[in-house]
Order: sequence, then structure tokens, then C-alpha cells
Amino acid sequence: MKLLVATGNPGKLREFAAALARLNVEVVGLESLSDATSVEETGATFLDNAKLKAEVFSRRTDLPVLADDSGLEVDALEGRPGVLSARFGGPQLSDTARAKAVLKGLVDVPDTQRNARFHCALAVARGGRTLATFEGTVEGMILRELRGKNGFGYDPIFLYPDAGRTFAEMAPEEKAALSHRGRALAALARALEQGLLS
Repeated sequence: MKLLVATGNPGKLREFAAALARLNVEVVGLESLSDATSVEETGATFLDNAKLKAEVFSRRTDLPVLADDSGLEVDALEGRPGVLSARFGGPQLSDTARAKAVLKGLVDVPDTQRNARFHCALAVARGGRTLATFEGTVEGMILRELRGKNGFGYDPIFLYPDAGRTFAEMAPEEKAALSHRGRALAALARALEQGLLS
């Protein structure tokens, strides 16, 4: 089975490929499309954006399309960066600069009030129609500095309390078992095993 993953983020693409490899699902990226023009993410929620991207890209290919939207929600920032996680602070910023922008916004927030969560929404579509959606959430805390070299995005500032480490301090396999995306992908994998795309 072949599945097109509608992301330009190489970190996400690696996570999807690793999660679905055991199901004999071949993951291809946007480079396989003749029209890989990005889709404007105008949804109010992560799920809105995932469905929007999946449906638009699925009109450009015969393959089923998997799209995700995910991000960080920080309570002390009233849920920001939220659906703007990939563009927080401006589209020109690097992952590290975005993480530092979050830290700057929390400089006066005490450790006990730095609750946050990662949320991931996945949508699978074919021929412009959503077939299924899956979501995953993981709770944590925002640190005061970046820690770890693995992962991407906000991983270096997000402490997973049960492990006492950030996602950036974990091996990819460990992060995949615990993360928001890992949880949503596990639900997708179960649906694929039950014949979602057969």
C-alpha cells in the first residue's frame, strides 16, 4: 500500500514512515506530486487544517493522502502558539527561534504555571473526501531553556514529566511511543489494520 503524506516537514515525514513501516505501507512525500503547491491553513482547529490539506492534496493524486496539523498549546499564553505553531513569531523564523519566542513570552511565568500540551490531528482523504480522522494529545511543561538535540519544532522546550526529559532528549523510537503524533499514528495504524483503505 502506498500513502502520500502531505507535509513539507522532513522530521514529520520520517516519523510517519517509521510508524507505518511495520504495516507494509510505503510513504511518499509531496515531491511525488506534479503540483505540490502548499495549501493555506485557514482552519480554526488542528483537525480543520488536517482535513483541508488532505482533501486538497487528494484531488491531485490517485493515492490516499494523509495530512496532519499539530502544534503546541501553552496555557499561560492562552493556548498559543496553537494552530499557528509552524508560523509563530513570523514565517521566517527557524524552529529554534520559534522555541525561544515561546520562552520569551513565559519569562515571568512561574514553573508551576507552565503547563502545555502537544496536539496532533490526522486526516486521511481520497478523491477530495475525508475518509477518517485521528487525534492525539500529550501533556507536559515548558522549560526555561532548550534541552536536547533530537526531534524538531518545540521538542527541546517541552518536558514530558513522566520521563523527566524533553522530546528532544529522547531517541526517536521513545518519542514515537509517547508523543501526540505517535498516539494519533497508533490510532491510524489500528484503522489501517482493520481495512481502512482496502
